[in-house]
Amino acid sequence: MLKHRLITAGCLIPPLLAGLLLLPTPAIAVVFAVFAGIGAWEWASLAGWSEPSSRVLYCLVIGACLWLTYTLLRLPWDGAGLFGVSALLLSWWGLCGYWLFDYQRQGLGIPRSRPLLTMAGLLVVVPAWAAIVRLHGAIDARGYLVVLLLLIVWSADTGAFFVGRRYGRHRLADRVSPGKTWEGLVGGLLAGASVALLCSAPLALRPRERLVFVFVCVVTVLFSVLGDLFESLVKRQAGVKDSGRLLPGHGGLLDRIDSLTAAAPVFALGMVVVGVPL
Repeated sequence: MLKHRLITAGCLIPPLLAGLLLLPTPAIAVVFAVFAGIGAWEWASLAGWSEPSSRVLYCLVIGACLWLTYTLLRLPWDGAGLFGVSALLLSWWGLCGYWLFDYQRQGLGIPRSRPLLTMAGLLVVVPAWAAIVRLHGAIDARGYLVVLLLLIVWSADTGAFFVGRRYGRHRLADRVSPGKTWEGLVGGLLAGASVALLCSAPLALRPRERLVFVFVCVVTVLFSVLGDLFESLVKRQAGVKDSGRLLPGHGGLLDRIDSLTAAAPVFALGMVVVGVPL
């Protein structure tokens, strides 16, 4: 399994990083819209839409939301708009955190309501796509912010895996994801913070801004864990191990981007706090 995962990652990561650095933002928006469509297809199944026609319709609805969001992204945003988006996202992921806590404590979790899960998929996929597009279009960044986001999330995931496997003793959320430990979480936070510190030089931040940037990245890692656990909860309640079978050794596309669904919007809002123009 690990061998298949490494082979798949080795084939996909280099062209992805090259595309992020070389392609213009409209092209990146289209590429990640395709990813979002695949994720929507997989989420529709988790939400209980088993008929192909229903899943296609769901993907079309997600596509329409992406088009509308892209139009809004091209407009100037004031402080009130950013505050509203921040409040909505924090409320949503706070609710997800409550469902995780509830499942861990009582075994209840998110209600198995098809309308609720359908709306949840929209809140998982669309903001993450919008954040990546906005980050890629940042002034003078040339895709570097998206690459940096990926490196932070991937390094945190890798650090959590190896530290958890070596030192893990205390389960983080055994009912949701038995393999995750508190020790692994600490390892992931340290790995993510280290990468953030090392890779922040091209942003030309002042010392105080750099500290804020590292803090934002640590918060981003925490939200990446929340995104991972939430998708695990939805899969567990749906009675499936993987969201799909698209990627050998990895499962579905959602199984690979679950961390980004929560991390990307938080990272984008954090860059605004740091002072990076988006």
